[in-house]
Amino acid sequence: MSIAAVAEGNAGRLKKRPFYTSLFFQLIAAVVLGISIGHLFPDLGQQLRPLGDGFIRLIKMIIAPLIFLVIVTGISAVGDVKSVGRVGVKALLYFTVATGFALTFGLIVANIAQPGAGMDIDPATLDSSALDGVTGQAQSGAEFVLGVIPVSVLGAFAENNLLQVLFFAVFFGAAVVVIGQKKCAPVLTLFETILEVVFRIMAWVMRVAPIGALGAMAFIIGQYGIETLGTFGKLILACYAAALVFMGLLFVVAWTLARVPLWQFIKYTREEFLLALGTASTEAVMPRIMTKLTNAGCSRATVGLVVPTGYSFNLDGAAIYLSISLLFLAQAFGHDLTLGQQIAALGILLLTSKGMAGVPGSSFLALSATAAALGIFPVAGVALLLGADRIMDSMRVSVNLLGNCVATFVVAAWEKQLDRDMMRRAFAGEITNEASAIILDAEEEFEEDEAIRAEQGLPSAPRWTGAPSVETSVEPGVEAGAGIGAEPVGARSGR
Repeated sequence: MSIAAVAEGNAGRLKKRPFYTSLFFQLIAAVVLGISIGHLFPDLGQQLRPLGDGFIRLIKMIIAPLIFLVIVTGISAVGDVKSVGRVGVKALLYFTVATGFALTFGLIVANIAQPGAGMDIDPATLDSSALDGVTGQAQSGAEFVLGVIPVSVLGAFAENNLLQVLFFAVFFGAAVVVIGQKKCAPVLTLFETILEVVFRIMAWVMRVAPIGALGAMAFIIGQYGIETLGTFGKLILACYAAALVFMGLLFVVAWTLARVPLWQFIKYTREEFLLALGTASTEAVMPRIMTKLTNAGCSRATVGLVVPTGYSFNLDGAAIYLSISLLFLAQAFGHDLTLGQQIAALGILLLTSKGMAGVPGSSFLALSATAAALGIFPVAGVALLLGADRIMDSMRVSVNLLGNCVATFVVAAWEKQLDRDMMRRAFAGEITNEASAIILDAEEEFEEDEAIRAEQGLPSAPRWTGAPSVETSVEPGVEAGAGIGAEPVGARSGR
């Protein structure tokens, strides 16, 4: 029996389940119900905000330990500190190019659409005090870099500072490689066990995801109203149209650089994208996206390094929004920026958008800094965007999430840490490892697939996709980072 037959059997089992038990259906129903409640009963919609906030907190509760454990076990699987360094450098290079292109693309769209033309805003009517409640304190470049280094490891975990957790995890994983897996076997075994516990907690948390999506969507519509769509219609339309075209370009990038069929990936991760849209948060799906990327053949080390870093440095959706909003404000005040001014704005936005990652209201801070540097329109004009900013969340979240997934595939392909056989199996609906089976609540399907594979003499799927066996090093002929139970490279050709 072939892999396709195994996947077909898996699909057949899934069809037996009532449609209303699928997370995808429950999320759609929750989002529609949330929009209806927010529109028809706005006061009630605003009161449902704790449901969305509570779900996001449940997710944040496990993100820091998840990232730490994934990175440490992933680096130990690779067994090469230099390889980890290459992954980091290539990821940052990709992030810079992608963000620069997203900013440029946004400027092109804004020049064509002219979303702010004809508004003729009077600067005397502006009040910048409205921004004070939604923005944090801007950081200098030096402060941002120093902020990545934790003063206390426990403090990094307590404050849920993901960049600091990632920074410490890389050092910890590198130390494990240098000391050797044999000496660190007890630690790695403990970490694998804790990681399984975290996956189990994540599976439980995801069962209440529809409730969180309902509360978040009801609050957004109840607080800001559908009427906002009319007031800022041209700006919103320009941003969403740009997002759709940019996502189309990501399809080309994914196929050209990594040979990844992105449409199949989107179908594979449709629940995660819908949840991100419903909660207006990419953090809400970080654990599941990391699991699904690993399940789709990306090495655990690459996923652990690229995805969390991308959440701060590869915000393509936010970049598109910033550049379009900048020209929207300039046009609203009756100014047409020259090519030189737009190039200068591009450079400023590229710097400010990176240095303000994780700061509340960072988009307003980035636009304010750019407006102050250009001196074209008053900084207080940024307050005009307060009404439309939350409506843009869905656009930003979807592009940010897809952009980081593409970045992970591209970097994994560059480093030859992308198992295409696992990717095809995952896209066909098969669970390829035990860790994914736990977090995706599909352990029965995984065990049944394993039984079918054993009957047909096919290699078993890895029990974990990150760390090799702590008793022995990676065997010759087995790809580094493939994980426990990974088969020799030559074994794949017969599938």
